[in-house]
Amino acid sequence: MVRVLSDEDVASVLDLEALLPVVADAFEQQRTGAVERPERPHYPIGTGLDPDAPAEPTGTGLCMPAYVHGAAYAATKLVAVVEDNPERGLPTVTAQISLTDAETGQPVGYLAGNRITNARTGCIGGLAARELAADGVSRVSRSTDRGSSLRAPLDLAVVGAGAQARWQIRAIAAAIGVDQLESIRVYSPSESRIECARDLESELGVETTPVSSPREAVADASVVVTATTSTEPVFPGDALADGALVIAVGAYTPEMRELDDVTIDRAARVVADVPDEAVETGDLRGHADLELCSLGDVLAGNHGRESADEIVVLESVGTAVLDAAAAEFVFDRAAERGIGTTTSL
Repeated sequence: MVRVLSDEDVASVLDLEALLPVVADAFEQQRTGAVERPERPHYPIGTGLDPDAPAEPTGTGLCMPAYVHGAAYAATKLVAVVEDNPERGLPTVTAQISLTDAETGQPVGYLAGNRITNARTGCIGGLAARELAADGVSRVSRSTDRGSSLRAPLDLAVVGAGAQARWQIRAIAAAIGVDQLESIRVYSPSESRIECARDLESELGVETTPVSSPREAVADASVVVTATTSTEPVFPGDALADGALVIAVGAYTPEMRELDDVTIDRAARVVADVPDEAVETGDLRGHADLELCSLGDVLAGNHGRESADEIVVLESVGTAVLDAAAAEFVFDRAAERGIGTTTSL
């Protein structure tokens, strides 16, 4: 029997505070090589569908398989990215995750993947803020009470106002404690920044302001999050305050770019969730001699922040290992509670 989990089913069992240690453990497994993570192909889809532009694709398809050694399930995430979807009232990114019993090879689960993807990506930013922000919590062990290392509250800036912008801020709040957020500023070139700011303030109870320029957003921010699909830098690097942590989660191809060269040049260190893939993104294009350290190493207590005034960049491209771990977490919780629909294939 296959258990099918809708987005509503996933939402009913998903909890960011409980998911954060699951994601941290997946990074540790990846760091030590206890995972299988084949290359993820991405390819154009929809070519030939538009009679007015038959050579143009409608979007991009991705296939992301992974297995964490010792896990009950192997996971494969199927993703489609269609930039025109917001005009249709649909999400730009749509994902589904298939789970296979690792012992028997039999299908066991099929999960709506958008919320899982958003949550695990948010947890990347949450863990980075917990470990690398100059203010708030720094170098806190996963087993340590967060409250024991609190310092000055964080001023957050987010460039982007879509679903991932919201999940990044939620996960940062879950990782460090919402009482450690002083303020949030939101910038997007569209009026969506107003709705995003209103939603975050209502949800978190933290003063959240929509601002009219990227420079206004990032100036004096402790943590800057970029969550866009841009192909050009989204804020000027000279506007960053000393000691800022930049969490860039939008660019995952050579064509996509959120950070300018000034940001990278000012950074004392660049951390990546998958260093070998992060160097291929538009953000790090032209920085071939850059030495990246992995977020897994940072979580293990290595290569962290060394001073309060250094700028640190976290470059995230996403890893299917996190999808596999997060999907297993969600699936097991749902199965324990009898949530979802079961069917035979």
